Amino acid sequence: MEKTIAPHNIYAESTPNPATMKFVSNRYLVIDGQVYEYGLEDDLDNSPLAAKLLNFPFISKVFIASNFVTITKTDIIEWEDVIHQLRDFLGEFLNNSGVVVKVSASELNQEVKKSTIATPTRESLEGIDGKIADILDEYIRPAVESDGGAIHFHSYDEGKVSVVLKGACSGCPSSTMTLKVGIENMLKEMLPGQVNEVIAING
Repeated sequence: MEKTIAPHNIYAESTPNPATMKFVSNRYLVIDGQVYEYGLEDDLDNSPLAAKLLNFPFISKVFIASNFVTITKTDIIEWEDVIHQLRDFLGEFLNNSGVVVKVSASELNQEVKKSTIATPTRESLEGIDGKIADILDEYIRPAVESDGGAIHFHSYDEGKVSVVLKGACSGCPSSTMTLKVGIENMLKEMLPGQVNEVIAING
């Protein structure tokens, strides 16, 4: 008996960034744990989905992770005017076996890192760097993903932690408050005397 695969059902969620909207599927879009971000100037050959989305005249950035796509729009249109159009487009694209990302994570990262900020792999981190990365992954990443974004450890130097924000969190008006009140305070509490400040690099 053949196993029936459930269709993609798409729903939209607002994010703390008014320029972005998160479109969530009931199925995974990428399963390698990576995140992918594309802008108008990027090479879009690796992601047919991003290429089609960026053909819309009001879309400026596409962020893909796990089971959601975060779309950043320009100021020429309001979300209520296009949200149903985008939700329908995504459902049709995914349910007709449209390709989200067509190369492996390692291959894609080699391409993407030409135009985005490179971040170290967890395996390459030791000591305090590894501890910070683990805290970000366990306690911070789920909340950031729920807002349509992603956070990655970038570097640690004499008490200053640098993180890369992507998706809805990149350029978000509330991201500074999130950094200072949430992430910075948590790291200070869990790593007393080792973290003084957290700064964001928008990916």
